[in-house]
Amino acid sequence: MKRSLRTTVGIVGAGALIALAACTTDPTVEQAPEASGEESASTDWFDQELYDKQFQEREATPEGPADQPYLQMINPQMQDTSEFASEGGKKVCFANASISNPWRQTGWITMNEQLKELQKGGVITEMETRDAQDNDDTQIADIDYFISEGDCDGFIISPNSTAAITPAVERACETGKPVIVFDRGVQTDCAVTFIHPIGGFAWGIDSANFLIDNLQEGDKVVALRILPGVDVLEQRWAAAEKLFDEAGIEAVDYFTDADPAEIKKIVSDELAKGDVQGVWMDAGDGAVSAIEAFEDAGKDLPVMTGEDELSFLRKWDETGMTAIAPVYSNFQWRTPLLAAEMIFKGEEVPKEWVLPQSPITEADLDDYLSRNEGMPDGHYAKFGGEDLPGYPQVWQDRVIP
Repeated sequence: MKRSLRTTVGIVGAGALIALAACTTDPTVEQAPEASGEESASTDWFDQELYDKQFQEREATPEGPADQPYLQMINPQMQDTSEFASEGGKKVCFANASISNPWRQTGWITMNEQLKELQKGGVITEMETRDAQDNDDTQIADIDYFISEGDCDGFIISPNSTAAITPAVERACETGKPVIVFDRGVQTDCAVTFIHPIGGFAWGIDSANFLIDNLQEGDKVVALRILPGVDVLEQRWAAAEKLFDEAGIEAVDYFTDADPAEIKKIVSDELAKGDVQGVWMDAGDGAVSAIEAFEDAGKDLPVMTGEDELSFLRKWDETGMTAIAPVYSNFQWRTPLLAAEMIFKGEEVPKEWVLPQSPITEADLDDYLSRNEGMPDGHYAKFGGEDLPGYPQVWQDRVIP
């Protein structure tokens, strides 16, 4: 049953930083329209089969240890890796898209703390990393450098974009060394394992259904989107737009480039036209600016969706907003190194390693704020590194390796 809420409400978060964090524009795909307030061609990104798969995975019970979500697996199809088993310490080579935003920075800190722990066991002794700084050409050169260097025992790749990086990933696979892809995908299945949370459609389903459940038919939602052409982000909006249309919710979307000033201007302009009952975001970056636009206009806060970035969670708690925080699980940054250790030991891993991805609800909010007390605003509540060396100081000090 839908109900009308016009009291203080919630904002969006930063998991979609994840989007920016987890994805970058793929130059091989046609770009969606610029911010205009008009519907974009999200139908171009809608995939019913993938939508249905992710819808079901949201309700699946993951396999694996309850206290180690970064090792959990949803519907895994395990495969043999005995061909990669060998004695001695191993060097992994990591081609990273970037550490250009708080989501990626949080994950990068966690990954390096996980590395320290693994080095104690002697299987993985070294990780050489190259940072592409959000540039496809740079990452292609980075991967080719690792291949030509010839001393990598395995490759970990977080692609900058999908199609452009695919040939370089295939070249890494051709070396016969194990390749692990995580976070963003590529258009080849040559990697030993592809590690990622459930995905963009799951995010869109969770966030849109929350708004629909808390609004009435005919209510208006402003959708704030980071950028076009990124698969995970486009899938978030494609799912949300489908559900808004079916529920009779009026939704108008804008691209913001995650610019807080632009976000505030867009929301302020929409409020000048009339009431806005909901705000949907495909990433949490700039969520506080959206809330401030309502506060500055003297309007009741909208129903909002967000993410597990702490600035959003704290604003949600401070205002008593009606909100939910979708999550693009930041703890996934631990999994590639743990998978590499398993592969070097010849242990089975899933071909597609799907990690859990569950939103933070009002019932969870106090718990996650308490767990992350003392962390900076750009930190992500579900980072999953509480048992690693350096916790909590390294994350509090934001020590970027």
